[in-house]
Amino acid sequence: MSTLLRLSCPDRVGLLALISNFIAQHGGNLIEVHQYTDAAAGWFFTRMEIDTRTLKVDLPKLREEFTPVATELGAEWTIRTAEAKRKVIVMVSKFGHCLADLLWRWHSGELDIEIAAVISNHEDFRPMVEREGLEFCHVPVDPHDKPAAFAKIAEIFRFVQPDLIVLARYMQILPAEVCAEFSGRVLNIHHSFLPSFVGANPYQRAWQRGVKLIGATCHYVTSELDAGPIVDQEVIRVEHFHTPEDLMRLGRDCERLALARSVRWHLDDRVLLHGQRAIVFRD
Repeated sequence: MSTLLRLSCPDRVGLLALISNFIAQHGGNLIEVHQYTDAAAGWFFTRMEIDTRTLKVDLPKLREEFTPVATELGAEWTIRTAEAKRKVIVMVSKFGHCLADLLWRWHSGELDIEIAAVISNHEDFRPMVEREGLEFCHVPVDPHDKPAAFAKIAEIFRFVQPDLIVLARYMQILPAEVCAEFSGRVLNIHHSFLPSFVGANPYQRAWQRGVKLIGATCHYVTSELDAGPIVDQEVIRVEHFHTPEDLMRLGRDCERLALARSVRWHLDDRVLLHGQRAIVFRD
C-alpha cells in the first residue's frame, strides 16, 4: 500500500529536504520521488510515493499535520491513498475506438477505475457499454437548444463528482461555465498534433498540406477550443501515398495511445498544472 503526495509551490532553497524530512519524521519511507523546478517561473513541483505501512499516523492525521507546512509554503497539494479507486465519466459521439480501448483497459484491470457512466449524444454505443454492465446516459444535443443538454450533463457531473471526465472523441463543445466548474478534471483527445489543424477535420487538411507526420494530442479542456494544457502527444510518420482514409486509420492508433497514457497519468496524480502548462511525471 502507498500514499501519494503531489505538491507545487513557489520555489526556494531546501524544499525537497523540508518535505522529505516531514515524511521521515512521520515514519514514511519514500518509494518513488519526482521533482522539477521551473527556473523561469520560479515554481517547484514534486510527486512522492510513500510506503503507507511505515507511517506512524493515519491519512487524516497526516493531512492535518502537513496543512500548516503547505500553507507556509503557499502550496497547492493533495495527499491520498494510491489504492483509492478513482471515479471516471467517459463521453463519446460517433467514433468509438477510444471508448473501446478504455473499456478494454478497464476490463483487463490495466485501468483500476470505476467507470461511473458513459455519456453520449448518440445511441450507437449503448450495446457496447451496457454489455459491460455500465450505465449509458443518452443526452441528445438539440442544435437549437444546446444549453438544455449541457445543463443535464452538468447535473450528472455534479451528482457523480468524478475524479476525471474523458472526452473520448465527444464532438460537442462544452460551455465555458462547465469547463470552469470542472477545470483540471476534463481531458480531451484531439485528432491532430496541436497546435496545428485545430477543429473538426484535421486529417483532410493534413493530407492537403502533404505533412510527413501526423499525431494526436491529449489536453485539458478550457473555454478556449483545443487550447488547454497538453498532457501527451503521439506521432507517426506518413508517406506521400497515404490517402486521407489511411491518415485517419493511423491517427486512430495515435489517439488511443495518447488518451490511455494521459488518463493513467492523471489518475495516478502524475500531472501538475501551472498556467497553460502540464508538468507530467511519467511512469
